[in-house]
Amino acid sequence: MNIIENLNWRYATKRMNGEEISNEKSEIILEAIRLAPTSMGLQPFKVLVIKDKEIRERMKQACYNQPQITESAFMLVFAVWKDNYEQKATDYIELIAKTRNQSIESIDGFKKNLLNAIKSNDPISWAARQAYIAFGFGLATAAMLKIDTTPMEGFMPDELDKVLELDKLGLKSVVIMAIGNRDEKNDYLVNLPKVRKSKEDFFIHL
Repeated sequence: MNIIENLNWRYATKRMNGEEISNEKSEIILEAIRLAPTSMGLQPFKVLVIKDKEIRERMKQACYNQPQITESAFMLVFAVWKDNYEQKATDYIELIAKTRNQSIESIDGFKKNLLNAIKSNDPISWAARQAYIAFGFGLATAAMLKIDTTPMEGFMPDELDKVLELDKLGLKSVVIMAIGNRDEKNDYLVNLPKVRKSKEDFFIHL
């Protein structure tokens, strides 16, 4: 598996052919997202996996009618917690203690650092940055599997939240991803070279 070759192969797919993705490959992508690093391991967001065609049809208007919403095999919506960060952080501390067979008291210092990190940041902006890390892992993993993706910020978050009733879940959408297979006949980008800055222009070595 050639990582650079596969990353050169991927692009933000504009048209998809509606074919399904195997459960095996879908689960690998989702597991890579779940295993992605986040600040202090908190994972302050959820990922909605949306295969239902009726729901995706209703999503479309909130996503400026982009065809990938319904042409993809499924959509991922990365949605951050809206509130109750301190309580959820406390729940996470309990999960650490249980998973590692440690006492709560033994990780009290870590708990204080975590709560301080939440208090010293805008929690939703901070959570969104964590979601984007996992988002990137999903894009890269899909490329390794030769599965197409479209990273999408072109949507109306408030409208999408209404469609998905995210308020009831205490969530707020921040970024979405279409996953599927490219439609080589109708995607104008499919044969165009990837455009990136040169190494000399992009990297600063100190």
